[in-house]
Amino acid sequence: MKSQGEIEAAMCAGINRFEQEYMGRGPKNIQTHLLGDFLVVRLEGVLTAAEQHLVRAVAPEKGRDLLKQVRTHLIETARPAMEKLVEEITGVKVLSLHHDISTLTGEEVLLFTLTDPVPHRDAKNKH
Repeated sequence: MKSQGEIEAAMCAGINRFEQEYMGRGPKNIQTHLLGDFLVVRLEGVLTAAEQHLVRAVAPEKGRDLLKQVRTHLIETARPAMEKLVEEITGVKVLSLHHDISTLTGEEVLLFTLTDPVPHRDAKNKH
């Protein structure tokens, strides 16, 4: 059985690989937090140069809305592969996936709600 830290590290690596293969590039930084039956993934620096130009080139609301729409569609299309990745790493099925992206900071958040808390062993005490 893996520790919480090992599960979080495996998720970071898996999501990073997924982003590189599916989106064409990985984030500048990625963090994963396992909280009971929630798995939160925070990706920083995900906007491509083209997406940054799109957001700046058109009216702010229109560029933002268009980018969010495209990213949401991409996530929904990739959802089965992402859910499979989460299930392989955690051993728990995904109940739902929530997603948002900030066009200002280039930060993207994925929140997986799982059917059960992820079983893990406690980290070893280093006393």
